[in-house]
This record gives sequence, C-alpha cells and structure tokens, in this order.
Amino acid sequence: MTTRKRRKLSNPLALAVLTTLLQKPMHPYEIAQTLRSQGKDTSTKTNYGSLYTVVQNLEKYGFVEVTGVERQGNRPERTVYGLTGAGREEMAEWLSDLIAIPAKEYPIFETALSLMAALPPDDVVRLLQTRLSSLEVQVASGRGALEKLCKTLPRLFLVEVEYQLHMVEAQAEWVAGFIEELKEGSLPGVEQWQRFHETGEMPAESSS
Repeated sequence: MTTRKRRKLSNPLALAVLTTLLQKPMHPYEIAQTLRSQGKDTSTKTNYGSLYTVVQNLEKYGFVEVTGVERQGNRPERTVYGLTGAGREEMAEWLSDLIAIPAKEYPIFETALSLMAALPPDDVVRLLQTRLSSLEVQVASGRGALEKLCKTLPRLFLVEVEYQLHMVEAQAEWVAGFIEELKEGSLPGVEQWQRFHETGEMPAESSS
C-alpha cells in the first residue's frame, strides 16, 4: 500500500502558495489576490491573515526565497518571493501525492451520520429533509455558476468546481434515498432505533 511522505509543511495553503508562485514571483498580498481571483479560495481553506506566516515558513525550509522588494508611492515596501529549486520539487511531489494517493478524510457530515441514532428517527428524517433542500439549492446554483464560468475559462481551470458540484449531487442523491428508507421503515434496525427512543430499551447485539 502506497503511503504519503511526511512533509515539513502540511497546510494545503502552503501548497497553494507554491503553485501560485510557479506563475511568477509575487509579494504575499499579490499571492492572496491571485488565489482569490483564480477561485482557489473555494477549494482551499484560505486564511489570508496567516498567509504571511505560511510564506515565512516556506522561506524557512528553503522552498521560497526573496527575489526583490517593491514600493509604490508612499506605500510600505513589499517583499517579493519566488520559488526555489527545492520549492519546485516539493510542490511537484506534494501535489502528485495528493492526486495519486487516497487519504481518509473526516467530513463532519460523516461524524453526524455515525452518531445520528442519538436522535429519534422522525427527527433525523426532518433534519435530512432540511439538508436535502439546502443541497438542491447548492446544486442548482452550482450548475448555473459552472455554466457561466465555462463561457470564459477553459475547463482545465474549472475541474475542482466540477468535482465539488458532482460531490454535492451525489450527496443529495444519497440523502434522498436514505430519507425514503427511513420513511418506509425498510432500513434494517429502524424499529429497534425507534423503540429505544420510546422506551429506553437498548437494541440487542446481533450474535455472529
């Protein structure tokens, strides 16, 4: 089984900075503007307040270096950073690992599903219906946004938006099906689940 290399930096924002600097040397404020203008803040958790710290850490490990200083009018000087050879290598290896090697992630919805038996089945149905309504709105707006973006940008730069939309659509389809199972009572164990909330009786463990 292939495993990922343990990296000196693990913050995905650091990888986003490295790939952005692949375009040209920039100062941190320009990096932030570029990430925003290219829509990367929708796929990478971006804390612009910590961006300077990320750049400093990249410099500490030799992945970026100061290439110059800019000054416009009376504004403070801005330090410009560029990729080093080590930075290019780190960026390529890190990105390759993320694309090639699946990793166990822990979405908060999975956590909620694993604990949902603490609520009565009828409450879960109601809550999932609320979630499904929100997902359907996301799907509709996502399709509209993607169609609009496709008119001005090559698909290459929109694949993460496609993927996000596909994941939302898949979740909506699964939630809709699960709601039907709960409403029909066809989910194995739903009767014991309901009885627990009515009587406090714990479901018996199945014998192997």
